[in-house]
Amino acid sequence: MSLQTVLKEIREKKIAPIYLVLGTEIYLSELFKTELLSQLFESGDDEFNVTSYDMEEVSLSVALAEAETLPFFGDHRLVFVENPYFLTSEKKNNGIEHDIKELTDYLEQPSESTILVFHASVEKLDERKKVTKLLKKTAAVVDVSPMDDKALRSYVQQSIQSEGYEIEPKAFDLLLHLSDFQLTKIMGELQKLYLFSSDEKRILLSTVEALVPKSLEHNVFDLSSEILSGNSGKALQTYEDLLLQGEETIKLSAILLSQIRLLLQIKILSQLGYQQANIAEALKVHPYRIKLGLQQSKRFELARLEKIFDELVENDFIVKTGKMDKELLFELFILKISGQTKQPS
Repeated sequence: MSLQTVLKEIREKKIAPIYLVLGTEIYLSELFKTELLSQLFESGDDEFNVTSYDMEEVSLSVALAEAETLPFFGDHRLVFVENPYFLTSEKKNNGIEHDIKELTDYLEQPSESTILVFHASVEKLDERKKVTKLLKKTAAVVDVSPMDDKALRSYVQQSIQSEGYEIEPKAFDLLLHLSDFQLTKIMGELQKLYLFSSDEKRILLSTVEALVPKSLEHNVFDLSSEILSGNSGKALQTYEDLLLQGEETIKLSAILLSQIRLLLQIKILSQLGYQQANIAEALKVHPYRIKLGLQQSKRFELARLEKIFDELVENDFIVKTGKMDKELLFELFILKISGQTKQPS
């Protein structure tokens, strides 16, 4: 069942006795939790009737005993069961022994005054297990899986508009890119952008560039772009900035190697006739990264990318065998490659 359908039912007071929240998108699961709390309890009335139990730390029996307890001066008791790994194929060493029979008994006859919520922050459950099948049959299953690109863009755009703001197209694309297309990150960053843009109610590209931080991977992507564009001065400055931030040269080199490997894979698949969507599916990489990679890889012959990749591998060997200072070698690599790629091959 979609989250929007579940939220609509909750607002109409059509609340199920058991929910299974399945998926890894934290923002959506928190949205479900907030709506459920607001509809079940008045402000301050949930102190004694809302509890949460982590199945990696507490026995399932404790949570079920709580679920079977009558509410304290209220109409409902809300019990959250977090990390129910017994519904998955995951094995826990020295884990708690959970009484699954006790759970199946409860599922067959749940308490009328308790809403029991199983929060499984995983992509899928072990469908072979009887308890999983029974839970999915008896519970209202709430899908909080990450959205695809189209749905994500639509959701974020609608959210921005509902707050009375608008955003420049390039600013919107950059926000999604810097947030790795993760809804939880995007919605968190938007709060800063709203505050900064509260006067004009328009989010500019410069605002996103100034306020949304770049991850290490994004910084190394910029570094690789500068190297491949022949901009040695900017590349060296970016490298020095990363060192000042406490990053290790070996780590930067490893990430750069993975990015050049991605460009090689994109180049090869593109030459084989693969389109952007097909490449993204084959490599299990977000389409936007593939789009940027296609733009970069078109400027270079396959042999040139292979040579850069081989040189990074060789440099890694040189550093790890102690034959040369890692920072000096990396700087020489930047100067050499950027010098050779000032003009497209």
